Amino acid sequence: MFNTFFPILVLIVLATIIAIAMATVSVIFGRRTKGGAKGEPYESGIKPVGDTKERIPVKFYLIAILFIIFDIEVVFLYPWAVIYNKLGMFGFVEMLVFVVILMVGYFYILGKGALKWD
Repeated sequence: MFNTFFPILVLIVLATIIAIAMATVSVIFGRRTKGGAKGEPYESGIKPVGDTKERIPVKFYLIAILFIIFDIEVVFLYPWAVIYNKLGMFGFVEMLVFVVILMVGYFYILGKGALKWD
């Protein structure tokens, strides 16, 4: 059992030593500047305008979640395409049902207006 977990223990110890060493070297040799733009948030070189506590519309999050969901669903098409010849007609029909269900969901959210950016 020791032979199995020894490399993992060495890796954890080594990673911890490297992390501590890099943090220490950064504190010792790092340049310290105060004031100026150091305390301001970085916005692509543009001076920030307004309050940082602006409200973001829920529509933004809804579109982001829908994108992630449909993106993940489309990833299931790649393994199917790789072994398409081995699956035969059964695999084709099964993937056709999957795509139809995916399209029904897409047209449903399209009909509800979830993707309209007002």
